[in-house]
Amino acid sequence: MTDDPLPAEHLTPLATLVDEVLAGVGYEMAAATDAINEAVPGYGGLFDPATSSEELRRALENLLASGLTRPPLTEPTGDTFVLYVDGSSRGNPGPAGAGAVIMDAEENELARLGRPVGSRTGNNTAEYVALQLGLSELVARYEPRGLEVRIDSMTVIRDVWGGDDPTEPGVETYSEGVTAALSSIPDHRYTHLADSDPNPADALATVGADIAAFGPG
Repeated sequence: MTDDPLPAEHLTPLATLVDEVLAGVGYEMAAATDAINEAVPGYGGLFDPATSSEELRRALENLLASGLTRPPLTEPTGDTFVLYVDGSSRGNPGPAGAGAVIMDAEENELARLGRPVGSRTGNNTAEYVALQLGLSELVARYEPRGLEVRIDSMTVIRDVWGGDDPTEPGVETYSEGVTAALSSIPDHRYTHLADSDPNPADALATVGADIAAFGPG
């Protein structure tokens, strides 16, 4: 299992440091946020307006130098999983984030993942990154035999399950990672989510977009 960050679009130096911390804890958003908040001096934190870019940068660098530990795995009920994914882009293109929630077959939450994608990234790319994020962590942590991906992006669905070549320019890196991960899962399918359907990955993608909007630091 690697702690190297997954590929990303253009990110500011500060957002890149946050992404590196996220990678070190397996993109577990809550674990990363708690670690960063504890490292920031005083009463500030990752999203506290009182935290200066310099304070945040020093805290992130200290965290990375000290070493990071992934949270312990939550045991699933079997080898069949549900994966919610979502991407978010403000301005399309703009600051973008990706979120993914891994569940077992009984829909017990096993992981809540999120990350920044890019500071000027479109929504379709963010959706691809969300799918890659969820799949990469799923196959790294468990040995899935069956998977239902719940996703609202028809573009990604057509490309991945419809057999089309990627229609979004520049997503080859992510689509290749998605294909490789899915090839290791014997039985996988998708469920298309309507806009009105609840998606627990949405909030994580929004936080990722918040991070992507950070200044240079």
